[in-house]
Amino acid sequence: MAFTCATGKHRRPSRMQRTTARAAGVAALTTTGVIGTLAAPALAAEPSAEQTGLTPVITIGDTVAAQIDAQAAAQKQAAEEAAARKQAEQAARERAAEAAKEAREAKERAAREAERKRLNTYVLPVTGSYVSTAYRAGSGLWSSGSHTGVDFHAASGTTVHAVGTGTVVETGWGGAYGNQIVIKMADGTYTQYGHLSSIGVSVGQKVTPGQRIGLSGATGNVTGPHLHFEARTTPEYGSDIDPVAYLRSHGVRL
Repeated sequence: MAFTCATGKHRRPSRMQRTTARAAGVAALTTTGVIGTLAAPALAAEPSAEQTGLTPVITIGDTVAAQIDAQAAAQKQAAEEAAARKQAEQAARERAAEAAKEAREAKERAAREAERKRLNTYVLPVTGSYVSTAYRAGSGLWSSGSHTGVDFHAASGTTVHAVGTGTVVETGWGGAYGNQIVIKMADGTYTQYGHLSSIGVSVGQKVTPGQRIGLSGATGNVTGPHLHFEARTTPEYGSDIDPVAYLRSHGVRL
């Protein structure tokens, strides 16, 4: 007796049927070329970076990354410290230059002030000397009847100094004064030096306090060597003022 199997839609195909169908499907894909297209990527080797034009991504560990970060931070700190040192050195150089400039300026001011004081200083016409004949002393030796200046004790050839800053306005023979020098002082007054044995300046010459202008002597109307010194309001005879008071008013002690 033969049995016939029902072929309803709910029955699973037999194993032979499934195998046959799969083979048919593969054949169909092969015929159409689809299987070649689909299978090639799975069977081919991985493409290189040169072939794809893509840059491969490399993953590094946390330890290496931390080391790189620490190195970068150290380099940044070193650069900042170097810049700070350079800035500090530049600031120090600038401060030193400014201090040196201020020191030079202070030195120059001090020198100018010292020179100004020196030029405004008055000295004795004969160093270490003293007045041997006073102002307005009476005697027949003088035509006016009294002494128009003072005499400073000085041996012949003793250095005679300008008592202050001024300009020589007269030199040469002065009659009873013998060889003389007249100087216009910076304050507008005049000083006269008489009985000189030698004259060391000329008219128009600038002189400073303590400068050597001649040598004492005994020329003119004298009884012995000494320096006759006068202070005047004009360069002319007869305008005399007290020479001791004059010198003391300019800080000279005598």
